[in-house]
Amino acid sequence: MRSTQSRAGGGRGRAALVRRARESIEKGSYSFSAASRLFDKDTRERSWLLYAWCRRCDDIADGQDHGGDLNLAKSGAVDRVEALRVLTGRALEGQPTADIAFDALGQVAAECGIREELTDDVIDGFALDANGWIPRTEEDLMRYCYHVAGAVGVMMARVMGVPADDTDTLDRACDLGFAFQLANIARDISEDDAVGRCYVPQQWLARADIEPGQHMKPHNRFKLSALSARMIDMMDEYLDAARLGAARLRFRQRWAVLSAARIYGAIGHKVRDRGQNAWNSRTRTNALEKGWHMLAALGEAIVNRPYRPEKMPEWSRGRVLIKIRMDGRVAPMPMTPLREDEAE
Repeated sequence: MRSTQSRAGGGRGRAALVRRARESIEKGSYSFSAASRLFDKDTRERSWLLYAWCRRCDDIADGQDHGGDLNLAKSGAVDRVEALRVLTGRALEGQPTADIAFDALGQVAAECGIREELTDDVIDGFALDANGWIPRTEEDLMRYCYHVAGAVGVMMARVMGVPADDTDTLDRACDLGFAFQLANIARDISEDDAVGRCYVPQQWLARADIEPGQHMKPHNRFKLSALSARMIDMMDEYLDAARLGAARLRFRQRWAVLSAARIYGAIGHKVRDRGQNAWNSRTRTNALEKGWHMLAALGEAIVNRPYRPEKMPEWSRGRVLIKIRMDGRVAPMPMTPLREDEAE
C-alpha cells in the first residue's frame, strides 16, 4: 500500500482553511476576533488558523460548541484528550485528519515552525481537566495557566514571526497568556463551580477559611471576592511584563497585542470592581468599550514606551516549565485533604 503524501493542511486548500477558521473565531470570541483584525493579512490569517485548532480542542474536550454550555456528563473524557493527541500528531505530520480545525493547525504549523512539544503542552491542560485535577497551590494555578494559555501565547508569538531562540520575547508572550487566563478564571468562577471545577487554589481557600466546595455560597462571597482581586492583581503584573515583549513586535502586531491586553485587562478590572456581584452575570466589554481600548492601544503602539516593572512576576515560563518537565506527563491529582502545614 502507498502511504498518504504529507501536505500542509492535510491536502485541503489554504483559502478554505482560512475561511472556516475565520468563521470559528467570529463565533467563538468577539474579543480575539476584534483584535485579530488589526494584524497584517498573513499574521491575521495564521492567528485564525491557530485559534480554530484551540477552539476545536476545547470543544471536543468539554463537549461544547464554540464555548457554549459545558456538557461534561459524557463518558470518556480521558479518551477524548487522547484523540486530540492523535489528531494533532497527524496534522503536524501533514496527514489528513477529517477535521478542518486540525488541518488548519497543520497548515499554520508548517508555515510558522510550531513544534509538537508546544501542542502537547496545550493538550496537557485538557488532560488536567479530564483527570479532575484541581490546583492546590499558586504554583499549581500557574502550571494550569501555562498549559491552557501561556503555551498558546508562545505559539502566537511564533505566528507573529518571533524566532524560536528569542526566549525573552517568547517568555513575554507566555506572560500575556498567563494574564488572559487569570482574568478568565476570576470571571468564570461561578460557571466553573456549576460543573464541579475550581481553579482557585485550595491553599488560598483554606487561608481565607472557605470550606472545600463551598466558595460560591452566599456567606463566602465577600472572602471569595478578595481572592478574585488577588488574581486580578497578578493579571496586572503579567500584563505589564507582556508589554515589554509587545514593544519588540512590528507595529500592527504590537497594536493588536496591546488591544487584546487592554480588552482582557478591562474584563479583569470589571470583575474586581464588581466585588461580590461579579458572578451574578457574565462580565463583558461591549463594542464601544472594545473600540475605545483599541484606540488607546493605537496610541500606546505609536509611542511604544512600555512601562518597565520594578519586579517581574514571580512565576516565569521557565520556572513553571521546570516543574512541568520534572513531573512528567499529567497524572490524576490526589484528592486527600490538605495538611495543616499546607494551609498555613
